[in-house]
Amino acid sequence: MSLVPETLTYGLLRRRVTKELQDAFAADGRIGTASLDARLIVAFAAERDANSIAIFDALSVPAETEAKVAGYVERRIAGEPVARILGEKEFWGLTFKLTRDTLVPRPDSETVVAAALAAVDQTGGRDRALRILDLGTGTGALLIALLSELPKAKGTGTDLAPGAVAAAKENAEKLGFAGRAEFAAGNWGDGLEGGFDLVVSNPPYVLSGEIEGLPVEVWAFDPYLALDGGADGLAAYRTIIADLSRLLSDTGRAFLEVGAGQAAKVQDLAAEGGFDSLTHADLAAIERVVELRRPEPGQG
Repeated sequence: MSLVPETLTYGLLRRRVTKELQDAFAADGRIGTASLDARLIVAFAAERDANSIAIFDALSVPAETEAKVAGYVERRIAGEPVARILGEKEFWGLTFKLTRDTLVPRPDSETVVAAALAAVDQTGGRDRALRILDLGTGTGALLIALLSELPKAKGTGTDLAPGAVAAAKENAEKLGFAGRAEFAAGNWGDGLEGGFDLVVSNPPYVLSGEIEGLPVEVWAFDPYLALDGGADGLAAYRTIIADLSRLLSDTGRAFLEVGAGQAAKVQDLAAEGGFDSLTHADLAAIERVVELRRPEPGQG
């Protein structure tokens, strides 16, 4: 038997990290993506592209990189999302910087962008000087994603957390949209002049009493302000819908992300506010977005 230690290569390191994460997730009864997490962590520590890290599988791992990986794995096992460790998250093909004041943009929220773009395509096309409002902008992901598809549009994002506003501004600058996006700290649409063609939002919708029952990746690391939807999870929707008549242009539409099982309740709020509504499902067939518009002329 050889007494020479096995050389630690990137391929071996990724397999080792995958096993560590699989064991930790299983021990805690957590659902995780151990193989993907391992690839992202190792690539980040090695300062290499995660999509091509396998190219380096046969290369030896420097001691300092191995130490970085060990620290990141410890954080991941403790529940910290990989996106928080990396400090960034991809959304709509764009990479957004994260801070402790912002949610991690999730694939479900891309349904908001897709639904808004479908409406634009149906009502005159994308080559228009549209005005967009993103309420509770966080990283700026919804607004910036829309601007990336609408070349003549301009937008405003608001957030109650000044730290989120700063992050959104930085993301707009980094991604090349600073000239078409502005951000302000404030409570939803307070103080803004109306007439927006599109209003989008991913407001807090978790029931206050259910936050601590969420996965540790959420309740321990996402900002409470961005999660807490009040006693019934609908507090933000009441506030937003009550102001939509002022904020929307005559032909404008709003697209509100909702939690699983909340679409019908938000549609009821929309009807009480004088809006017609329809829903859009995400890739898991969950009604994820409620679209609101003013009734057609001649309707009730």
